[in-house]
Amino acid sequence: MLDLRFVRENPELVKENIKKKFQDSKLPLVDEVIALDTENRNTVTEANNLRSERNKLSKQIGALMGQKKFEEAEAVKAQVAAQADRLKELEAKETELEEKIRNIMLVIPNMIDPSVPIGPDDSHNVEVKRFGEPVVPDFEVPYHTEIMESFDGIDLDSARRVAGNGFYYLLGDIARLHEAVLAYARDFMIDKGFTYVIPPFMMHGSVVQGVMSFPEMDAMMYKIEGEDLYLIGTSEHTMIGRFVDQLIPESKLPQTLTSYSPCFRKEKGAHGLEERGVYRIHQFEKQEMIVVCKPEESMEWYDKMWHNSVELFRSLDIPVRQLECCSGDLADLKVKSCDIEAWSPRQKKYFEVCSCSNLGDAQSRRLKIRVKGEDGRNYLPHTLNNTCVAPPRMLIAFLENNLQADGTVKIPEVLRPYMGGKELLVPKHGK
Repeated sequence: MLDLRFVRENPELVKENIKKKFQDSKLPLVDEVIALDTENRNTVTEANNLRSERNKLSKQIGALMGQKKFEEAEAVKAQVAAQADRLKELEAKETELEEKIRNIMLVIPNMIDPSVPIGPDDSHNVEVKRFGEPVVPDFEVPYHTEIMESFDGIDLDSARRVAGNGFYYLLGDIARLHEAVLAYARDFMIDKGFTYVIPPFMMHGSVVQGVMSFPEMDAMMYKIEGEDLYLIGTSEHTMIGRFVDQLIPESKLPQTLTSYSPCFRKEKGAHGLEERGVYRIHQFEKQEMIVVCKPEESMEWYDKMWHNSVELFRSLDIPVRQLECCSGDLADLKVKSCDIEAWSPRQKKYFEVCSCSNLGDAQSRRLKIRVKGEDGRNYLPHTLNNTCVAPPRMLIAFLENNLQADGTVKIPEVLRPYMGGKELLVPKHGK
């Protein structure tokens, strides 16, 4: 969410930013919110003037009563009563206008960074750099669920009977591998100086509204019936929500946190063939990284965070690339974002496994998160988030890239302590 004063003073810049995000239908909102803001400021001014006048009249009434000028005092009382009715109207109008302004401001997108490539959708995202050599083996790589089934490691049919499509049972070595990856990612981030956190897995609607846009909320969130609670779609939401209405001492920045959580998502819409199995699902687990920092440090942290993802995936022998997200692919709160995509030997292409985002001060403004500067002034910190690992999608990349011709899966050295020392997973049966 933008600063209203910024919108008021820079309407053309805000409109140009909306155009860059290919959201022209939102252009009228800029003039509308400026007009509402003008009306609201006039309302506030009139109300303040009435309050000042009321104070003066109240003193006048006291003086008249002391002088036993009762008739004159009653006349002034009538004037105060009339002003009270008008003041009540103005206060109601002020509340109404502030709500309208906030609702519009929640919809106007954040200002994107000048470095963001311009394009209408993800087909215009730009590859920046590759890390590791993508290899296509000289043997056929099965679909990821077939690899898992060779280890008796997945049961989709039972999951459908229990919960429907988009759920799964992981078993045996595959379930152990799933947890090993999460544990390794946890320790990887702790070694980077991040504090490990297990957050709440539900949150209030006001926090949801503070951390994400309405389209995201509608597409992602499951609401608990009869309660003001939503299941989280990512731990970033409750991690940032932890600071709601807080005044953070500047000495406590940066906050560098890594959180584990299950995640729950509606995943609305139709999905293609490559999203069968466990690629796009309603329930998964994730290790996340979150940073709350000074505004001038946020781009430096942005670079550190996506590099962390690259380093982690490369340590697991998975080739990856960084993909810069274009303007039309950025969610409304984001200033800048990139995806880390893993190589799929089976598909002979890359697919998303991490998403790193700098949200500027948008979440801080919505959630009223402030920092007490050393000079005594308060300011809004910047917030950033990035996926560390999100199995089971990450398992797809792991299994495909570490699969051997005989159906075994090699375990990279860094993961072996989490797998009981195993160097190789041996299938229980073939195709």
